[in-house]
Amino acid sequence: MTVLDDRIEMADESKGLTLDVLFEHLERMPVPEGYKVEIVEGAIFMSPQRDTHWEIIADLFEQLRTKYPRKRVKSDVRVDYPGQLNGFASDVTLVAEGATKADNGYWRCQDVQFVAEVISRGTAPNDYGPKKTAYALADVPVYLIADPYQGKCHLFTQPKDGEYISELSVTFGADVDMTNTPLGLTLRTDEFPRD
Repeated sequence: MTVLDDRIEMADESKGLTLDVLFEHLERMPVPEGYKVEIVEGAIFMSPQRDTHWEIIADLFEQLRTKYPRKRVKSDVRVDYPGQLNGFASDVTLVAEGATKADNGYWRCQDVQFVAEVISRGTAPNDYGPKKTAYALADVPVYLIADPYQGKCHLFTQPKDGEYISELSVTFGADVDMTNTPLGLTLRTDEFPRD
């Protein structure tokens, strides 16, 4: 068992609660259609999907699909991350070639090569804070935040000890050069809408 496996196991156990138990309870709740549900550090967050949010997600998905097969590009699919009860349904996730689901039926964070989050006002502190830390702890090589309120993308690379060493900010309209990352592509942002 690796250190990361230990962290994930610890993340699933807190006062008898596990991510599976919490998600089972959520599945029985009447969550409104069009809402995304995540558990960040044991707290449950529900946020509505907005047009701006969806357009950026769709654009990211389409651009990744020019290089990667559909089976590797995910959206709103649960992945458990290190930390205290972290079960995220990231806006866009790219899993490694040949990745397989764990015994629990979910993708393993060790196989995640890229994550993108599109900021929502109510959950922005999670994307810039505990989720960014969890992605770095999981050694996700490339983390992108698209912030329609700022009109900027923030690219985080080179995870080390729970932090990203490198950060690049790009205004919507300019390209995000990720050719020197494991993604090996340039992301266009000229059609990203602002809020």
